[in-house]
Amino acid sequence: MPVCASEGRRVRTEPGGPALVEGPVEVRLPDGGTARSDRFLVAICMCRRSACYPWCDTSHRRRQRRAGPAADAT
Repeated sequence: MPVCASEGRRVRTEPGGPALVEGPVEVRLPDGGTARSDRFLVAICMCRRSACYPWCDTSHRRRQRRAGPAADAT
């Protein structure tokens, strides 16, 4: 059953991760093209590290930010 425009889409953001959007979705790309996914839940890359941008491929997990010098003081 298609989602009615008045219902809108549910979007969740994951700290340091992707935006999770209830699908299907169509994303307009910076070059003017579009990417479409018919999945029921779509992970959209927010860090731009994904090899299959705009879809998240979990590349954000490969680079963990350190908390700073205090994290080394153990």
